[in-house]
Amino acid sequence: MRPSDASTLRRTRRWLVSYPRAVPVAIFVFIAAITALSVWAIERGEQAAEQARLAKTAQAIASALDRRGNTTSSYLRAGAALFATLDGVEAPVFRRFVTELRLDADYRGAEGIGWAEHLTASEIIAFEQRVQAAQSGVNSVTPYPPSDRDNIVPVTYLQPDTQRNRRALGFDMWSDSTRRIAMQEAVRAVRPTASGKVILKQEGSGDANGFLVFMPVFQTGTRDLKGFIYSPFSAQDFLDSVVIAENIGDLGVQLYEGSAQPTNLLASVPPATATGWYSTVEFRLASRPMIVQVEFAQGSALSFLSMMTLLFGLAVASLSMLVARLLTQQAYEDQASLDYFTEQNLIRNSLTRELNHRVKNTLANVLSIVSLTRRRASNLDDFADGLDGRIRALSATHDLLTESEWGTTPICDVVGTEMAPYSDNGDTTLVMDGPSVELAPGDALSLGLAIHELATNASKYGALSQHGGKVSVTWSLVEDNLARIEWVESGGPPVSQTRKRGFGTELIEKIVAHELQHPVELEFAVDGVRCQMDVPVRKPSAFALRAHQKGGVVTEGSAAQIDNILAGPRTH
Repeated sequence: MRPSDASTLRRTRRWLVSYPRAVPVAIFVFIAAITALSVWAIERGEQAAEQARLAKTAQAIASALDRRGNTTSSYLRAGAALFATLDGVEAPVFRRFVTELRLDADYRGAEGIGWAEHLTASEIIAFEQRVQAAQSGVNSVTPYPPSDRDNIVPVTYLQPDTQRNRRALGFDMWSDSTRRIAMQEAVRAVRPTASGKVILKQEGSGDANGFLVFMPVFQTGTRDLKGFIYSPFSAQDFLDSVVIAENIGDLGVQLYEGSAQPTNLLASVPPATATGWYSTVEFRLASRPMIVQVEFAQGSALSFLSMMTLLFGLAVASLSMLVARLLTQQAYEDQASLDYFTEQNLIRNSLTRELNHRVKNTLANVLSIVSLTRRRASNLDDFADGLDGRIRALSATHDLLTESEWGTTPICDVVGTEMAPYSDNGDTTLVMDGPSVELAPGDALSLGLAIHELATNASKYGALSQHGGKVSVTWSLVEDNLARIEWVESGGPPVSQTRKRGFGTELIEKIVAHELQHPVELEFAVDGVRCQMDVPVRKPSAFALRAHQKGGVVTEGSAAQIDNILAGPRTH
């Protein structure tokens, strides 16, 4: 592996370990953002394609409506040319004309073709009589015009002859302003002209929107207006006929007269879902401006491709987050294992150093005990007995420390271990009492040596050497970090005041006092030996193995210190 690759791997692992939750979430957010951007791009493309389709559909509908308007205009022009040559338009002639047209499918949406004769007020009565005689259904001109009006255009004929169309017969179209404006424009331009939005008389009490296309008819060779041939349209039927033919699906379509205002709406086909997205096309129907709007029906729902992209992206993001989480967990566990092995190595090193210190400490103590015992022994047996007892005391205390894994050791256990050989002696009394106090390993070792020396002296020369003797060992906490142990003998033989100082005295007053870091008060009273020792009570953190502190463990310099202590005067 190249150094750069190893460095990258370490950085990646560090990120995974340092941010075990943030890294998977960041990966998920990153992939989700890419997915959202992709969906947005797809939707933009889909919208552009849909806009193109809407524009194409709107243009197709506008063209179809325009074609139907042109067809109507052609029929009306043909009728105008025919009727201009006749002296009068009779009902049979008009009926035959409409029949001969054979109106095809392109004429759907129209109510038919009608004829409206141009009259003056003085001609109304003769008109009503003539029309009533020719066909039933026309009673009078409505609304009846004022006598001074010169232009009256009542509906004279309307084919096909249906009950619906008969409602319009006799209606004076000039009386309606919308129809009148369209007829005036048709006369001026002499071409088919569509009206604005009206309610056809065929609707009766209904309110469906409609419009009409007028074509003026003049006397041949003059500008004398004979009347209008026209075609009424139901706007909704007119639009539906085109929409059905174009098969627009779920799109919406609106047809407006003039501008695309709600008041100008002629007809509409609602979309499956209203979206407000339109494509607009303007065209002219029989010289009148019209607008077709096609509305997109998909709405805010995502397209199939966008939905698949979104689902796939979220799946990939979730899977990537899961994989990243597993990697971070693995990296975290690997780091924890590495930390554990590092810690174990440190503990092993500390244990090795600790063992080295304790072995040196023990050897230093043993050497000192051997040296001083040899100096105080008068023969080999005394030397062997003294050395055996002291090493056994040292071993017993070590056993206690080993059982506690070199942690804290209660005072009662230390005292009880050293006094165990004398507890079953029925001739003497042994009292041990005090609260539960835990000592550090080094302090427990020093206390054990002191108690052993005191007990050995008591068994040879003091209260434990004769019937009725009593030894009392009590302890108490004088401070939070200091315990006081008191040894009191009574009932034994009188203590000689001229005796020589022995090894036990040297051990207690020098070595033990030095290790406990507090002076030891040892009194050889006539009625019995008394000893008071102050032992520090340390917190476990002060002597923990990994704290690398002395904490009661004799370091490499301790042996030299002991030798210096023992090198002093042996007697007083």
